[in-house]
Amino acid sequence: MHVSHIAVAATVTLSISAVCYSQFDTRKAEQQARAVADKATCRSVDSAILAYVGAHGDAPTTTAQLAGYLDGNITAYRIVRGRAAGPGCTPPPR
Repeated sequence: MHVSHIAVAATVTLSISAVCYSQFDTRKAEQQARAVADKATCRSVDSAILAYVGAHGDAPTTTAQLAGYLDGNITAYRIVRGRAAGPGCTPPPR
């Protein structure tokens, strides 16, 4: 066996060990999952707008009207011409 083979085997073994160890930190994984889940996306806000329109017949004018249609923090979003506007959103057509 060559020294380069031993070095590669050691690198792979350490990498696998690090990945396995990171999975044992469940508290950190849960905190990260909750932080991601608390953030709404442009797509989820658009979906909530569609659900609102289906239930009420008209588009909402404020994000406060979407409170029962999605979970997460939507304070960074607003409604412009019936579509979500904010982080990750494409500009509405003019």
